[in-house]
Order: sequence, then C-alpha cells, then structure tokens
Amino acid sequence: MIGEHVVVGYTHDSGGRDALALGAAITGVTGGELTVATIHPQESAGRAVEAQANLAHAAEHLGEVPAQYLAFESRGSGRGLSVLASRIGADLIVVGSPPGGPRGRIAIGSTADHLLHLSPEAVMIAPLGYEPVGAPTRLTLAYVRRPQADEAVERVAQAALRLGVPMRLITLDLRTEDSGRLRDDLALAVRLAWESTGIEAEAETAEGHDVSAALAGVEWPPGELLVCAASEDAQPHRVFLGEVAMKVLRASSCPVAVLPRGFS
Repeated sequence: MIGEHVVVGYTHDSGGRDALALGAAITGVTGGELTVATIHPQESAGRAVEAQANLAHAAEHLGEVPAQYLAFESRGSGRGLSVLASRIGADLIVVGSPPGGPRGRIAIGSTADHLLHLSPEAVMIAPLGYEPVGAPTRLTLAYVRRPQADEAVERVAQAALRLGVPMRLITLDLRTEDSGRLRDDLALAVRLAWESTGIEAEAETAEGHDVSAALAGVEWPPGELLVCAASEDAQPHRVFLGEVAMKVLRASSCPVAVLPRGFS
C-alpha cells in the first residue's frame, strides 16, 4: 500500500500548505515516514537559503508531527521530487494545486504536470484549499476495463482492507459507449475486488455529457480519496495519464492519487 514513505513537495504558498496537510494526514493513517522537500535550482546560493527558510515554515506548520526536511537541487521541481523520492525509497509524492485556480478543485502546475507524465512513484495531488478531516472515509477507483485498471482494483482493495474503509468503483458513462457493457465491466471489477481481498466494493456509474458533468452527479463526502490508474500508454513503472483521466483529475473535489503502471 502506498504511504509507507511520503515525500511532500513544499512551496511557501497555499498549494504547499495543502500538500503538507495531505501528506501528514496520509502518514498519520499509514504510520509511514514523512519527508518534506523543497526543490531549488542548482548552483544558486540565494535560492538554497530561501529553500531552507521555506522548510522552517513547513516545520512550524507541522508542529510536533515527525518529519525529515530536505532541500534538494535540481533543474526542475518535478524532476527533483522524482529523483529525490527514488533515492530515499519513497513510494508516494504529494503536491498541491498552484494558487489562483478554483478553490476545492485540482489545478495542474508545472511540477504536477512533470510528475503525471514521468514519475516512477505514485503521485497524489491536493485540491486548492484542502482541509484534512482525519482518516480517509472511503477509497474510490475510477475504473475502465483494461489491465492497468484491473491491477489497480486489487491494490486499492488491499489498501481499503488495511485502512478499514469502504471501496467504491466508478465508471464514467459519457454516452459514447454501450451502457450495458460498461455495467458488465464494472460488475467484473467488483468480483475481482471480492476474489482478491474479500471486500464488497460499491459500484456506481457516473452519467453525463462530459467528465465534469458526470462527476458532479456523484457524492464526494469528506475524507474521500480518488485513485486513477496510469494510462496503457505509460512506460512500465511510470505514471502517465490519458486525456479522460486528466479531465477526471481536474474535475475532482477530493485528493487524487495516480498509480504508476505496474504498481505493486
């Protein structure tokens, strides 16, 4: 299950604080390690000093929450977080949404964009203004029948079992495919969750003329976490989101985790 070692990409703004809150909430549940990292350009003494000041602000926000604080040099923040996560053995990178976007929704900044196309670790993004409510209340997997999504069914079912929370499977019906086949695929995914863990997953079809409209008709209670599997176009052990999944991410009102292809 992801969350054994979480790296938070911290910036001294609202998105950084959202990521910090989400990362601390995840490790508070999993009991995993928490590393707070600020990435700064190479060979820039001034930015290195600024990075240390940012980490001091992060430590003030976390208070007594145990964490390691690291400033790391890299040509880009997304690349730096990915390299750092690999070096320290982290399994999840958490970032926030940049300021200026719609509150309560996810926006994709340059850091998240890099991670969502190349990260070998799972990536989780917090909506702007995210406020943790304690332990997760349910894990929801956005499902479309393909090998990566079937692997994700088993992984999310295992995580839900460990956390002691319900699991939900959602399939989007955008009225471009056969609705009966989508429901049959969803039923097979429910059976896969049961056969792999004994969890009775909830199943829901979200209908709408587009992704945003479909998700707007779905209930998202506090504490929900949404999970997406990497696209079938992703390289092995890399994150890569397709067009529809990217739209799902942007329309989500809860944190979204994206699993790399072949995640285990």
